[in-house]
Amino acid sequence: MRLLLVEDDDHVAAALSAVLSRHGFDVTHARNGEEALQALLPGGREPFGVVLLDLGLPDQDGFEVCGRIRRMCGSPVIMVTARADVRSRIHGLNLGADDYVVKPYDTGELLARIHAVSRRRAATPAAPGEPPAQEGAPPGDLRLGAVTIELSTRQVSVGGTAVPLTRKEFDLLALLAQRPGVVFRREQIISEVWRTSWEGTGRTLEVHIASLRAKLRMPALIETVRGVGYRLVTPPAAVSPAGPAS
Repeated sequence: MRLLLVEDDDHVAAALSAVLSRHGFDVTHARNGEEALQALLPGGREPFGVVLLDLGLPDQDGFEVCGRIRRMCGSPVIMVTARADVRSRIHGLNLGADDYVVKPYDTGELLARIHAVSRRRAATPAAPGEPPAQEGAPPGDLRLGAVTIELSTRQVSVGGTAVPLTRKEFDLLALLAQRPGVVFRREQIISEVWRTSWEGTGRTLEVHIASLRAKLRMPALIETVRGVGYRLVTPPAAVSPAGPAS
């Protein structure tokens, strides 16, 4: 997913960009408001999935930039600032920001908030003239190469052949498939799939990942990012249909 980072401090931007890139985001750095607005102009590329907007910009007030971004496009905006007063938060949200994060912040929380606003954006119907998120797939389906995930019926198939999954296996696959290439932290997966923060669930997560790889007969589909979590790698369209293991 493309992410626009609007931050005038190069040291902060470099450190945050490194973390975001490690989690699968394609980061574009804008050092001021004008660079941010220019980056958001239509240019034939995939729109930005999220904008991280610092309010303390050298050329324009961050609130003003947020308002202009909202008039230009529908990309979710997360304000990232040291302004912790309630009045600033309310003002930012009223201008159209989707979330407001106060510095200093925990990186894990920021990543969770990015995923949260991008999921809400994905669930919103496309605006007129805006391409659907999964072109060629029926509404409610996710299609990744030869893998089709039917969210409404909770069915999964590979190359047209149905693959039976348990409830948690399906929930886990569907979560990763909503953002191919983006790294989901172990804590986030456990929280969203198992609805718990208990660390002992980590082993259960590993077992479910191994089971998915085996059932789909695509070991490379889910990649382990050591020390962080997992991401789904979009498979090629032409793969052998899944079947009973020999």
